[in-house]
Amino acid sequence: MERDVRSVEDVLRLLDGMFEAGADRWSDRGGGWWDGFYADREREVPFFVAKPDENLATYLDRGLVAPGRALDLGSGPGRNAVFLAGRGFDVEAVDLSATAVAWGEERAREAGVAVAFHRGDAFDLVRAEPHAVRADAGLVRDESDPLRAGPRPPRGGPYDLVYDSGCFHHLPPHRRVSYLALLRAHVAPGGHFGLACFAAGAGGMGSELPDAELYGDGRLHGGLAYTAESLRWIFGALGWEEVELRRMRDEGAESAYFGEAFLWTALFRRPA
Repeated sequence: MERDVRSVEDVLRLLDGMFEAGADRWSDRGGGWWDGFYADREREVPFFVAKPDENLATYLDRGLVAPGRALDLGSGPGRNAVFLAGRGFDVEAVDLSATAVAWGEERAREAGVAVAFHRGDAFDLVRAEPHAVRADAGLVRDESDPLRAGPRPPRGGPYDLVYDSGCFHHLPPHRRVSYLALLRAHVAPGGHFGLACFAAGAGGMGSELPDAELYGDGRLHGGLAYTAESLRWIFGALGWEEVELRRMRDEGAESAYFGEAFLWTALFRRPA
């Protein structure tokens, strides 16, 4: 007999277990899947380009966001983190994939910028104790090898900018609780949260199944799609100002920026 629930985090982990292990893209169990995803750098994956999100560039160009401390959630191979560092930000980037982190570190060196990359679970920033790496996660600690090193959590906030391009839509519904807790704890007063995620509807991408049905199915179907109204409702819980919410603009191959219209982009500002 097991009685192992005594906190909100225990409940969240219990709900994690309602999804197939192979469907997990948000915890240490998913790190190996993401390593495989990033292993072949020559694959034609839109997100592999060494270009920042077009919306992120406009936030800086329009003076909506000023340089400061930044955290890139689910940073992948570092395209947005490297861009922010080049624009004067003190950047930390976190991703579950050691392969993605190693690629990001290479890009930062090539660009001549400093980015502190971390292989680990960003939600450890809001846990009383770091989430222990599971025995089935396929990870062997070797601190001398960045591809096999144990988790290295970010220093933590306050951050002037927390940016997420492609992490949020891979979370199961209950992990939005952890996500909002992270933002509340680590975005500085007057700071910003920026997001790019799958858009529901015409020209969008991702699963539009209701939240409840996902638990019966045990899968996320490649990521969850959101409407503008659902994003406003979820992040409205923060009570922050909505600066902008729009579809990402398509950017051609010759553009200096990444842009795909199947994504929403959003920027929220925390009151000072």
